[in-house]
Amino acid sequence: MKKIIYTVTSAVLMLGIGLSSCTKNFTDINTDPNNAAKATPAQLMAPALVNTLSANLLRNRNFNNELMQVTVDATDAEGKVFRYDFRANWADNLYNNWYSELTNFKEMYKIASEELTINNSYKAISLICQSWIYSMLTDTYGDVPYFYSNMAKDSLLFEPPFDAQKDIYLDIFSKLEQANTWLASSPAIVANGDPVFSGDLAKWRRFGNSLYLRLLMRVSGKAEVSQQCIDKIKQIVTSASTYPIFTKNEESAVLRWTGNGPYVSPLLAVREQDYRAPGIASFFIDNLTSWNDPRIDIPTHGFDGFNRWRIAPSSGAYVGIPSGYAPGANPVKRSYFYSTSSKYTMMSDPMTGILMNYAEVQFILAEATVKGWINTLPADTLYSRGVDASIRYWLPDWKGNVKDYLAAADMEWDEAATLEQKMQRIHLQKYYALLFVDLQQWFEYRRTGYPVLPKGEGLRNNGVMPARMTYPVYVQSTNPTNYKKAVAAQGPDVISTQVWWQKP
Repeated sequence: MKKIIYTVTSAVLMLGIGLSSCTKNFTDINTDPNNAAKATPAQLMAPALVNTLSANLLRNRNFNNELMQVTVDATDAEGKVFRYDFRANWADNLYNNWYSELTNFKEMYKIASEELTINNSYKAISLICQSWIYSMLTDTYGDVPYFYSNMAKDSLLFEPPFDAQKDIYLDIFSKLEQANTWLASSPAIVANGDPVFSGDLAKWRRFGNSLYLRLLMRVSGKAEVSQQCIDKIKQIVTSASTYPIFTKNEESAVLRWTGNGPYVSPLLAVREQDYRAPGIASFFIDNLTSWNDPRIDIPTHGFDGFNRWRIAPSSGAYVGIPSGYAPGANPVKRSYFYSTSSKYTMMSDPMTGILMNYAEVQFILAEATVKGWINTLPADTLYSRGVDASIRYWLPDWKGNVKDYLAAADMEWDEAATLEQKMQRIHLQKYYALLFVDLQQWFEYRRTGYPVLPKGEGLRNNGVMPARMTYPVYVQSTNPTNYKKAVAAQGPDVISTQVWWQKP
């Protein structure tokens, strides 16, 4: 049995234009022993999805969660993310991993386009996954190589130009349009090569269009594309047969960490003492306790006596640490995420491999409604559906009623509230729906300023949420000409430089 391996030099990998391999252990489930001379789209698809989600989940844990006050890595050491103070080497991991897996998705598209193997379904899925990864890249770094990235193998282009974020977004929209068209009537794919939807193309189509909504909303505040985005959001929402989107939790795009073969959560690779070292942030836990939220307070709701998000109580209560505290304050860690020393842990939870969930779509629609862009359903209905879906994603057998839950939590919808108050309410609940979803909490906060986060005295960067990661340091030496052009166009390569969609 042959393994399909693409090797790369470290320099090419760092540039994000090199080649990537089908991860070991995927061979058993994705290689035909009688015909393994060349990789197939099915063989490339699963490893690329697993590797991307693994990188996402690890940085969600130690970067996004620290910025967004889910956790606090309580120490006075330098370079702590929760203080808006992180070193340049934080940039390398995601940049390298995302570009590496783009190579696999682009190879998947290429093979699916060849005369004897043409399959528009794989081409469409490749475009959706490329759009997903490129959107995370540009939302994290700003202008990045796009149109000429990942061309080292075929074109020997080792120093790709950086493209403007606006141009990247507009081309992503074109890719998602094409994917939606192809998936409307396309051939089947290999079910066991698809760890997200098991070959269900209708669900891939829903994911592509739901992702489309996310990205349209993300750039809808830019005057130069605002009306285009609003019109497209309205078209998608009012044309369900042409642009199907998520309509229930079961359609969410999730790679389940079953623990079988390669589908093992990357969090299990984190040392136990490191995993449980950060304390839960006060902002994150205080809201949940005040709401008597079933995701952490299961014993009072008749479940198995252990909270779904696997948070350790402290002396019988859930107590957090204030984020951004001043150096020397040294708060005592109280509640924290359980590690594998307890069987009740998120480290092995199968549901954390989230690309996008149904609850997020409902909150997108609620925001579009309160802004007057659509009027298909009342904002109250969409908001309540989002909250209900967010809870039931983790607790599918929850016996509660969302209206009763919101009333008891004093979080009911108030149609008479101001736009700012409605946005705070939507995005506070959306914040919890986006738990474990790559860096989406951070992206949404940068776009909207919601939910309102408390500001500690120890924050750096003038107390302003970082607007981006800097480019990896090695890019300055391996792609100097295009790096300098990117900095000249976008602004200084620092965490306070806003990306295009953030700028006024």
